[in-house]
Amino acid sequence: MCIFCEIVNKKAPASIIYEDDLSLVFKNIRPSAPIHLLIIPKKHIGSIDHINPEDELLVGHLLYVAKKVASQENLLGYKLVVNVGKEGGQEIFHLHIHLLSGWNNARDKDII
Repeated sequence: MCIFCEIVNKKAPASIIYEDDLSLVFKNIRPSAPIHLLIIPKKHIGSIDHINPEDELLVGHLLYVAKKVASQENLLGYKLVVNVGKEGGQEIFHLHIHLLSGWNNARDKDII
């Protein structure tokens, strides 16, 4: 079982900040920004390359959750990043969206 599935099933710890029937949002344990959250579907999908037509609404839901969490956390600006495949920088093979924010200085935002 992948680590994100273990988090979904409460078999691994995570600092969860949002949860609904379809998704989970938690803090990244290796942040690349002052605020670095991971938005995942509860359903295991390896990456964007593994999305099926029936996943279309779920993937849209993840983007809506990003907006909802950004508002909940009072973020004035943020970046959303999805790494696809090993060559694209993906390390955990469970679809996830990185929500990055919290910079004080414009130069710090150039991490991606």
